[in-house]
Amino acid sequence: MTGFLGNRPMAKLQVALDFVDLSRALKCGEAAVAGGADILEAGTPLIKSEGLNAVRALKKHFPRVEIVADMKTVDAGRTEIESAAKAGATVATVLGLSSLSTIEECIEAGRNYGIKIAVDLLGVGDPGEFASRLEALGVDEVGVHTAIDDQMRGGSPFALLEEVRRAVAVTISVAGGINSETAAAAVASGADIVIVGGAVIKAKDVRGAAATIKEALATGAVVKTELFRRFTGADAIAVFSRVSTPNISDAMHRTGSFTGLKRFSGAGKLVGRAVTVRTYPGDWAKPVEAIDLAQPGDVIVVDAGGQEIAVWGELATESCLQKKIAGVVIDGAVRDIDDIRKLDFQAWARFVNPTAGEPKGFGEINVPVAVGGLEVAPGDYIVGDDSGLVRVPRAKLAEIANRSMDCLEKENRIREEIREGSTLSSVTELLRWEKKS
Repeated sequence: MTGFLGNRPMAKLQVALDFVDLSRALKCGEAAVAGGADILEAGTPLIKSEGLNAVRALKKHFPRVEIVADMKTVDAGRTEIESAAKAGATVATVLGLSSLSTIEECIEAGRNYGIKIAVDLLGVGDPGEFASRLEALGVDEVGVHTAIDDQMRGGSPFALLEEVRRAVAVTISVAGGINSETAAAAVASGADIVIVGGAVIKAKDVRGAAATIKEALATGAVVKTELFRRFTGADAIAVFSRVSTPNISDAMHRTGSFTGLKRFSGAGKLVGRAVTVRTYPGDWAKPVEAIDLAQPGDVIVVDAGGQEIAVWGELATESCLQKKIAGVVIDGAVRDIDDIRKLDFQAWARFVNPTAGEPKGFGEINVPVAVGGLEVAPGDYIVGDDSGLVRVPRAKLAEIANRSMDCLEKENRIREEIREGSTLSSVTELLRWEKKS
């Protein structure tokens, strides 16, 4: 069958089953194959969790489907390739960062045991030249791969894919955050095999997601999606407006939440860049002056020493409405809360207190401050909802935005599995993963 690039054979769809639970991998594999997946990959997380029994199970369930053992072999080449072949894999992967002797040993073992060898170019210097050397050695496939952690920081495999395609005629696979919007571009850039992970295995409808990407490979269509995308820092407000503060905290290894602060006014989502203020307890001059410096959508974050003398009230809030400021976060006290609630303004604080101090002007604006147990720098992002309040460091906006969406997408998939008649404990095989003393 030919695809949209003339006589060139249509690229194959390889679905990476990057689970740690075999039962979930098998169930997802069934739906992916039903949707048109040509190849199923026992992802590295699955092999590390389940061993080569995962490959055996996939081969048993899908005897007519190519099975890739994503071993990422880096040593003991013959032993690992022999084991993968005997488990039923049709392809096994080797890291290009391995020694040349290991790669050569894997290629030789592949010939002996009837299994194809794919070399993953992840992290290799001058991948085009290296791929040419591999082609001369007789490798079956080279893989252009942007690691998940690099994807979270905005990395993409397409420029490298084009470079490698110019260098070799051997089969090339590509992986790295590919979805229904970018699958056709992967083919146009030279891929023979398009490896898709999250855009299929995290989808609510796995079969439909695989079918959509398969169609994109055949026709060159670009199918828009709101999920399974990679974002830049410029997308931060849109992403943080969509995910929950628990998603964001999970993305930051369960950190980043303020302690002791409550939302006393406003509803829904608070998202904005921090304008920071350090002030003497009760001195409301600098918090009010910060309003004039803030831009629409900003959040004023005030270190008032955690004291119970108010540094914010209704008139400051009225000023924020004029500037379209998103909200205020105060490690200290706010007053006039009844009036502020009528204005539906996002006001987070440690205390409510009717007594205010005097505007003496002590303090600084747009300096690092300590608020709610965290250090907040100017330009950090503040996100709040009914679950609480978190801070995202400005230096990691793109990464945390992407990781937060990854958490949301994984939850979406688990939710669907629960709704099919299971429970959270059963879906995640919780007892199996409890830490043993």
